[in-house]
Amino acid sequence: MGALDRKLFRDLWRIKGQALAIAMVIGCGIATLVMSLGTLESLEQTRAAYYERYRFADVFANLKRAPQRLAAKIEAIPGVRQVETRIVKDVTLDIEGLDAPASGRLISMPDHGSPALNNVYLRQGRLLAGGRSNAVLVSEPFAEAHGYHPGDTITASLNGRKRALEIVGIVLSPEYIYSIKAGDMVPDNKHYGIIWMKRQSLAAAYGLEGAFNDIALTLSRDAKVDDVLAQIDKLTAPFGGVGAYGRKDQISHAFLNNEMHGLESTGAVVPPIFLGVAAFLLNMVILRIIETERGQIGLLKAFGYTNWDVGAHYLKFVMIVTIVGVTLGCIGGAWMGRGLTEMYTEFFKFPFLYYQLDTALFAIAIIVSLVAAFLGTIGALRKAIVLPPAEAMQPSPPPVYRKASFGFSKLFTGFSQPVRMIIRHVTRWPIKSFFTSLGISASVAILVVAFFLEGSIDRLIEIQFDETARQDVAVVFEGAHPRSALAELEKMPGVLKVEPMRSVPARFRFDQKHRRVALSGRLPEGEINRLLDTSLTPMVLPQEGLVISSKLGQMLGAKLGDRIAVEILEGRRPTLTLTVAGIVEEYIGYSAYMNIDALDKVLGDQATVTGGYLLIDPVQEKNLYQELKNTPGIAGVSLRSTVLGSFKKTMAENMLIMITFYIIFATMIAVGVVYNTARISLSERGRELASLRVLGFTRLEVSSILLGELALLTAFALPLGCFLGYGLAWLTVSAFDTELFRLPLWLTAQTYGKAMLIVAFSAVVSGLIVRHQVDRFDLVAVLKMRE
Repeated sequence: MGALDRKLFRDLWRIKGQALAIAMVIGCGIATLVMSLGTLESLEQTRAAYYERYRFADVFANLKRAPQRLAAKIEAIPGVRQVETRIVKDVTLDIEGLDAPASGRLISMPDHGSPALNNVYLRQGRLLAGGRSNAVLVSEPFAEAHGYHPGDTITASLNGRKRALEIVGIVLSPEYIYSIKAGDMVPDNKHYGIIWMKRQSLAAAYGLEGAFNDIALTLSRDAKVDDVLAQIDKLTAPFGGVGAYGRKDQISHAFLNNEMHGLESTGAVVPPIFLGVAAFLLNMVILRIIETERGQIGLLKAFGYTNWDVGAHYLKFVMIVTIVGVTLGCIGGAWMGRGLTEMYTEFFKFPFLYYQLDTALFAIAIIVSLVAAFLGTIGALRKAIVLPPAEAMQPSPPPVYRKASFGFSKLFTGFSQPVRMIIRHVTRWPIKSFFTSLGISASVAILVVAFFLEGSIDRLIEIQFDETARQDVAVVFEGAHPRSALAELEKMPGVLKVEPMRSVPARFRFDQKHRRVALSGRLPEGEINRLLDTSLTPMVLPQEGLVISSKLGQMLGAKLGDRIAVEILEGRRPTLTLTVAGIVEEYIGYSAYMNIDALDKVLGDQATVTGGYLLIDPVQEKNLYQELKNTPGIAGVSLRSTVLGSFKKTMAENMLIMITFYIIFATMIAVGVVYNTARISLSERGRELASLRVLGFTRLEVSSILLGELALLTAFALPLGCFLGYGLAWLTVSAFDTELFRLPLWLTAQTYGKAMLIVAFSAVVSGLIVRHQVDRFDLVAVLKMRE
């Protein structure tokens, strides 16, 4: 080990606290990068393997009833590789011990062998082959929610008749990784389950022998998806087809993609903040070391060390601190990523887990960190390289203080001498002071985002459940019914009010863009289920025209006054040209609405409904639930209380982890910046502060000068951090804006207040640590230092 290397490690040990603080800031950024991208890669690998092993389909289509021979025609479409026909029915479940009616989706399985596509993974029990006609398989999340095991029974209403179904196996499916009922926002495994039944038994229950109402297929690599979808729609239209769709629009796959998009956004937004702060801290530390070691630099150059030898010496300092931070970050990120991946595996119910971090990810982390550190300190390193030996042997010239203008100095005449010293020192180096405050403000901004996420979810819940979907119960019928069917709902016990709804499958086309979405008919001035305009005030549906959500308008490129082609995918299947008469704001999915009377008119139908929204008397809810269980023709029942509870539980679990990470990481930034700033200021002003002690100033008065500077910089950083936090929150909203889910930009005084309190507390703790060092000053040693 050469002389410079021994000096290097002595210097590192001397400022080990500062070096560790910087390394921890770097480690936080790298840990976030490795955790997010490592988890993303693991989930992608796990999902790809799961899809491949259990033959997840590429295209899906639903219809009313088609003969089995249609499958051969679909299989003959160019690009189609394999076809699987099925029977799929939504049913009402009567579960012992559960007052509210539950919903289930019954899916047929071949009477012999396994499905060619969308096969299941057996967790417990056995498969259906050779079993009785009432034997079924149930999804594991649903089974766990009720404590079901093979041998238990559940009661389902099949085509108006109640049947006891015997559970023989508990399974997982790639088609229902995210098992969510249409219209819900998050899974509700207690009230919704997936059930598989022998095809012969299911066909007999619904009179579908020799027929099917659902189809799944895979495509060849060179297939043109849009062309295949168009051909399938053409073939299935005479049989009540409601539009084929690709894997990207399959609800489970889409929600999983949404989660992965969130991880990708986290990995792209957060790490640059930490690395930028770390680069600034390294620059401050290296600049101070070079200033205090001017004489040593001059001696080294005088004894033959080249400029590049000296520059490399200080560059090694930067690289060692950076590598320590990267190492801590990689280890911490791998550990957190493993835990996060296991959490996702449990949440999504993958049958297995692939967690193998790619070495390329670590290489990227190392390269990005080293480049950021080098760019952040290149100015300081250049100063050491170009410093002439003769100049370096002399002390650096003292700072030049000039008398302020009369107006400026008059502002501070009422302050004490220590306060004027604080202001003078901060304003003497405005750029350094600004970047110090900027570093502290970065921690405020991250905390603002953390608490913004919490507040934004609360605001989303308020909009969705208190201002929009205010119904206690939503009932969906099996198919369309005359509006007089609502009278039966009104007669049920505890029902106070009913509003009609009609949902029609449709494809919207505008300017060469298209989206498949249900067209919903509502009352123009609905009170139970309302629509909100872009200013979040209740909207009255116009007598004519179309109202679309802002997200659907963004996806189609349509705005108020534009005319959109709407292809109805049921009944006579007309193509309508409708004018956009209104825009509504929604944060879940995307939708289109019409006045229900106008919808009936343009479709040429009598008053028709597919369900209703109910307000009920809580005292009678048990009686109502029992009545709904016994009523034939009901495909599903959704309860506001259970949907809200599931949403809060899911969001609370996810947000708690994210907010905890942000608070820990932001606190480390605040401590790192404040502590390093205080230590550097202490080393720069040690002689000055020691002189004040000799002149009779108390320890408290001397430390208050140093800590006063930190307090002033922190006070400036807090509002700046709030401003930056707003911008970062806006960036977060943009990054997490997907077709399925969006966040309202909602920040309150409480959001900013909590962020500022945490940073202020962190600054106080850091200041007290440095104050302890001020109290232990060796006055004689400090005053012997050469100026």
